[in-house]
Amino acid sequence: MDSRRLPTLAVIGTAGGLLSGLFGVGGGVIIVPLLVLWLGYGEREATGTSLGAIAIVAAAAAGVQALYGNVHLAEGLLVGVPAVGGVLLGTWLQQRVPVRALSLILAALLVAVAVDMLVPG
Repeated sequence: MDSRRLPTLAVIGTAGGLLSGLFGVGGGVIIVPLLVLWLGYGEREATGTSLGAIAIVAAAAAGVQALYGNVHLAEGLLVGVPAVGGVLLGTWLQQRVPVRALSLILAALLVAVAVDMLVPG
């Protein structure tokens, strides 16, 4: 690995961790776009790298949130266990969908989330 990339990776990781702890987002919303924009990762490589990182981030964030009493373990399992099936399907699809389409889908999702957060409901 090029040592000049290390500070950029550290900044990306810090941003992803900060936003994971603050809002529960980080991987697909922060880490993936920054890996693509700042380091020139391909969409698939950025996704895989982000998932590897976010496993560590999520475990740490869940542990800290549990200390504050914010974790409902039973509900988390009811969401998390079926999500494994979604991960398998999503990964299978990601390998078959053109990269340009993946970029557009991610961009549309980010815009939709931003609009939803900005428009009072």
